Amino acid sequence: MPQTARPGDVLADRYRLVDLLSESRGGRFWRAHDRVLERHVALHVIDAGDDRAPGLIDAARRSATVLDRRVLRVLDAERLEGVCYVVNEWGSGTSLDILLATSGPLSPRKAAWLVGEVADAVATSHAAGVTHGRLVPENVLVERTGHVRVIGLCVDAALHGLPADGAATDVTDLAGLLYAALTGKWAGVSPSAVAPAPQEHGHVLRPRQVRAGVPRPLDALCEALLNPYAARRDLLDVTTARGVAAYLEEFVGDPAGVPEALAASTPQVNLPSTIVLPPVPDVVPHDARSEPDAPEPEPDAETELVEPPGPSEPEPAPGPGPEPARADLPTEAGLPIFDDATDDVSWLERRTEPVPPPPPFEEPPSRPLFAPDPTDGAPARRPRPGVSHGDAGPHAFADVPGAGGAPGDGTYWPWDTGDGRGTGTALPAVEDTGTLDEVPGRRWMRLAIVLGICAAVLLATVVAVNLGRGRGPLGTGAEDPTESASPTAAPLSTVAVQGVTDLDPQGGDGVENPELAPLAADGDPASTWRTATYKQQLGPAGLKTGVGIVLDLGSAQEVAQVELTLVGAPTEVVVYVSDTEPTAVRDLAVAGGDTLEERGRVSLEEPVTGRYVVVWLTSLPAVEGGYRGEVGEVVVRG
Repeated sequence: MPQTARPGDVLADRYRLVDLLSESRGGRFWRAHDRVLERHVALHVIDAGDDRAPGLIDAARRSATVLDRRVLRVLDAERLEGVCYVVNEWGSGTSLDILLATSGPLSPRKAAWLVGEVADAVATSHAAGVTHGRLVPENVLVERTGHVRVIGLCVDAALHGLPADGAATDVTDLAGLLYAALTGKWAGVSPSAVAPAPQEHGHVLRPRQVRAGVPRPLDALCEALLNPYAARRDLLDVTTARGVAAYLEEFVGDPAGVPEALAASTPQVNLPSTIVLPPVPDVVPHDARSEPDAPEPEPDAETELVEPPGPSEPEPAPGPGPEPARADLPTEAGLPIFDDATDDVSWLERRTEPVPPPPPFEEPPSRPLFAPDPTDGAPARRPRPGVSHGDAGPHAFADVPGAGGAPGDGTYWPWDTGDGRGTGTALPAVEDTGTLDEVPGRRWMRLAIVLGICAAVLLATVVAVNLGRGRGPLGTGAEDPTESASPTAAPLSTVAVQGVTDLDPQGGDGVENPELAPLAADGDPASTWRTATYKQQLGPAGLKTGVGIVLDLGSAQEVAQVELTLVGAPTEVVVYVSDTEPTAVRDLAVAGGDTLEERGRVSLEEPVTGRYVVVWLTSLPAVEGGYRGEVGEVVVRG
C-alpha cells in the first residue's frame, strides 16, 4: 500500500484506515479498524525503504516483551506492500499536553500520583531491558476513568530516530513530566510541543520559582534530576525510575480517590440532556363548562409538542349538574399547581367573592388602660413626689378627678387607696433632685485617660534616665559600650595549596589535561587549566555529568570559601571537601555550589574540615565548536 493511502483503504487485508491523526518526517499515524478482531487500533506507517524501518521493527519486537497494564501494547509489526507498519493498542482519553493546555497545571498530589504511575511502568520496562526514549507529555494518556497509560514505548523514539538505550534520558524526562504537571512547562531533554521551562544562565528555574505552592519534596526531586549540581542528590535515591516511583509513592501516601479526582478534572464531552415536564391538562373556558358536548380546539400544527404519556386522569365523582355559565366573569385558566410526589396538576383560580373590608379603626382610650375607673368608686391618684405639673408623663393628661390633683392636671402617682397604701400597680417613687444623671461610663473614661497620661509620662522619664546612663531605651545593655559589643567574626585567611591534580572518573582514559592542572593554583590567573571541548553539554543527558580538579591542602584544614577566576561564562561549579584523596564524587557530600561568571566565589553554608578540595564543573560555557571550561586561579579560604 503506498504512502498516498486514503481513509477506507485496507492494509494487509485486515486493517481498514479510518482517520489520519498526524503526519511528520515521512511517517503517518492512523486510527484503523481491525476487521478480524473488530476493534480500533493505532497504526504507525513509514515507507519500507526508510532508514528507520529496521529500527522500528526491532523497537516493536522489544516493546512487545513488556507486560504492564499501563503500557499500550504492540499488537503487530510487518513490512508489507512497500510499507513498514506497527500496530498498537488503541487508548481512549486525553493526553497530558492537551490536559495542561485546557485545564492548567495539576494539583501537587495529582501530579505526583500521575508521574509515579508512569515511573512505575517505566521501571518495569527498564527491568525487561526496554527503554522508552521519548517520555514527553504527548505520550502520557489520561483515560476517562483517571487511570494513566504510556504511549509509544520504544516505538516512538525509533520513529524520531532517537537512540534506544536512553535509561538516563527516561529518568530525566520523568522529572520533566513532574515539572510540566506542576507548572505547565516542559523541562525534559526529549523534544516536546509543550512550552519550554524558563531558564536563567542555562539553569532551569525550580518549580517553586515558576508556580507558588509547590511542595518542597517535589521541588527537590525536580531540582535533583534537572539541575543535579545544585541539589543534595546523595539524600535522594532518584538515579533510577524505580527510585523516582518509590519517592513519589511515599509523597502521595494512600492514593484512594486520586484517579477519580483526576478524571473529574479531565475535559469530557457533555451530551445535552432532554428535560420532560409532566403533562398539563387542557384549559377549558368557564363558559364551555356548561356545554359538555363542546368540541375541543385543534392544536396549532407549528406549536404542537409531542409529550410523553402521563398518568391517566381519574373520572369525576358523581355530583350535581354543571355549574351555570356566568357572564360577568372573564375566561381565564388560573395558575397550575404541580405536585412533586404524584405529578398531579391542580389549578388555582381567582376568587369570586370580594375580599371583606378590614375592621374599623378604633380610637385609642382616653386614659391608661390599667387605670381604675373613678366613676366606680376607685381610689384616686396622688401626685408623684418631686414632679411638677410640667414634668408629668404621658398619662398626666388623662382627665381624672380625685384627691391629689385637680381634674385634668395629670398629677397622680401612684393610685391612692385612701389608707396610705398604694395599689401595687405603680412604680416606686424616686426622689428627684431636678438634675439629670451623667452619661453612663463617662466617669470611668476620664479615669482611664488620666491613667494613660501618667503611664506615658513615667515611660518617657525611664527612657530619658536610661539614655543618660548610656543604656538602651528600656535599660538593656551595659553602661560600658565596649562590654556589650558582640565579638567580630574573624576574617577569612588564605589556605596554601600544596598540589593540584585533574579528576575525570567518567572519561575513557580517566584524565583531563593533567599537565595543566597545577596552573589552576600557581598565582597567575593568565595561566589556566582547561577541559576538553565537548560537542554536548555536561549533565544527565550528556556523555558526562561533570569534570574537575582536586586541590591538596597538605593537611586537614577548615574550608569556608573557594574563590575562582574562570574563562567564559556561565560555569556551574560544585565544591566537595574530603579527608581522603577522591577518585569520584558520587560518594562525596556537596559542600556548596553556584553558577559563576568569570570571577566569583562559592561560600559554604558551614565550614567543612578536610585535606582535599574538589572543584567540580557540571556545566561549561559555550565556545566555538562546543563547550569548554577553563580555570585560571583557585583560592581556598578558611
